[in-house]
Amino acid sequence: MGELVLAAVAPHPPIIVPGVGGLEAAKAHKTIDAMRKLAIEVAEAEPDTVIVISPHAPVFADVIAINGHPHLQGSLAQFGVDVELEFDNNIELAHAIDREAEEMGVSTAILEPSLARRHRVPPGLDHGTFVPVYFIAEGGHPLRLVPVSMGVGTLKELYMFGMCMASAIGKSKDRVAVIASGDLSHRLTPDAPAGYAPEGKVFDEAIVDALKRMDVAVLARLDHGLIEAAGMCGLNPIVMMLGALEGISVDSEVLSYEGPFGVGYAVAVLRPVGRSQEANRFQTLMAGVEERRSRLRSAESAFVALARRAVEAYVSTGKVVDPPEPLPGAMQGRAGVFCSLHRGGQLRGCIGTTEPVRRSIAEEVIANAISAAVHDPRFDPVAPHELGDIVYSVDVLSPAEPISGPEELDPKRYGVIVRRGERVGLLLPDLEGIDTAEEQISIARRKAGIGLDVPVELERFEVTRYE
Repeated sequence: MGELVLAAVAPHPPIIVPGVGGLEAAKAHKTIDAMRKLAIEVAEAEPDTVIVISPHAPVFADVIAINGHPHLQGSLAQFGVDVELEFDNNIELAHAIDREAEEMGVSTAILEPSLARRHRVPPGLDHGTFVPVYFIAEGGHPLRLVPVSMGVGTLKELYMFGMCMASAIGKSKDRVAVIASGDLSHRLTPDAPAGYAPEGKVFDEAIVDALKRMDVAVLARLDHGLIEAAGMCGLNPIVMMLGALEGISVDSEVLSYEGPFGVGYAVAVLRPVGRSQEANRFQTLMAGVEERRSRLRSAESAFVALARRAVEAYVSTGKVVDPPEPLPGAMQGRAGVFCSLHRGGQLRGCIGTTEPVRRSIAEEVIANAISAAVHDPRFDPVAPHELGDIVYSVDVLSPAEPISGPEELDPKRYGVIVRRGERVGLLLPDLEGIDTAEEQISIARRKAGIGLDVPVELERFEVTRYE
C-alpha cells in the first residue's frame, strides 16, 4: 500500500535560487529559510516520489495535464544561471492518477512526448516546478517526480482531482509527497510587477488563515472579484493539493509568509496524522461553494438574472425565454449588448452586438447570452452540468463615436472598435491586464484579422456593466 507522507505549499520565484537573485535575494530571506526547512521535512518523510502541481506548466482549459515524459530535465538558463536538474518521471503513478480521474469523471490527459509535440509543449520543467524541487534536491534525497499542470476548472473539479491523486497513491507501492507550487497575490504594493490592488492583502491573509486552520470553506467563499483583483497563481494548485488530504487529519504549519517585491510568498507544510471522519472536508467545501453561489444570485442585477434564466432554459430545454413583462425601464430602450460567461474564474463564452439589432435591450440580452453559451466558436457549448457554476456579466454599450487616435482612449473608461472595410474588431473597457490604448487597439486589430500597419478607423464607446 502506498502512502501520502507529506503535503506542502511552496512559492516559485527564481530569485530565491542561489545565483539568480544576487543581493536582491536577501529581501526574501524568510522564504529561503522556510524552503530549506521544507526540504528537510521532505527528506525526513522519505518519499519515493514527489508530485508537483504548477501553474506555469502547460495549462489547458478542458483537462488537467500530467507530464508523460519518462525523463525530466529543467534549468534556470533563462534567468541567467547555469543550474540544471534531471529526474525520472514516475510514469506508473502518472497513469494511475489518470485512470482514477477517468473513473471519477475528472478530465485529465497524459502529455506523452508525441502529444506534447502536437500541442507545441516544451519538454523541459517549468520554473514553477523547478524552484521547489531545487530545494528538495539540494538535500540529496533521491526521488522521482510527477509534474502536474494546474487545472482551471471549478473548486469541486480541482479538489476531486486531488482525491484522485490520493486514491492512486493508496493503490501504489510508493511513499509520495504532494507540493502545490504557487505564489499568492502579485499586487501587494504600488511597485509590484502587476500593479497594486488592496484586495491582494485580503486574499493573502485568507489563504494563510485557511492553511493554518485547514479550513477549505474559506477558499470556497472567496469572491471571484477578489480573486481576480488579487492577481495570483497559487489558489488552484493549493485546492488540488488539499483534495489529496481528504479524510486525513493534518498537522498544518505555515513556515513563513512575506511579500517582498510586491508578491506574496507562503511556505507551508501539512503533515498527515491519520484518517478521521472529521477530516472529510469535501462536503464543507461544497457547502461553501453553495453559500457563495446563493450570495451572488441574491445580489445579481436584473440584467444578469435575465441572462442566467435565458441560458439555463435554453441549455436545459432548447427553449428561448420571453422578455419579462412589463419590461423594466432600463431594458426598454435599444442598445448593443455583450454577455460574458465565466466558469471557475475562466472565460466560458462572450458574444455581443456593437449596435442594437432587436426591439429591446431585454431581447438583446436573451439572444446574446444564449449565443455566448452555445455559439462562441472558442468553446464547446455549455453543458447542463456546468450551469450551476456559470457566473454572468452584461455590458450595455453606449452609441459609438469616431475618434482620431489612441490619445482619445482610456482603457478603463472606453472600449474600442477598429474598422477596416468589412472587418471589425471590438474590445470592451476595463479588462484585466490591458492598461494602455495601444494594447486595446492591437488586440482589437488581431480579433478582426487586421494587420498592425494597416490604416483603420477608430471608434470609442462606454459601457454600463451589470453583475
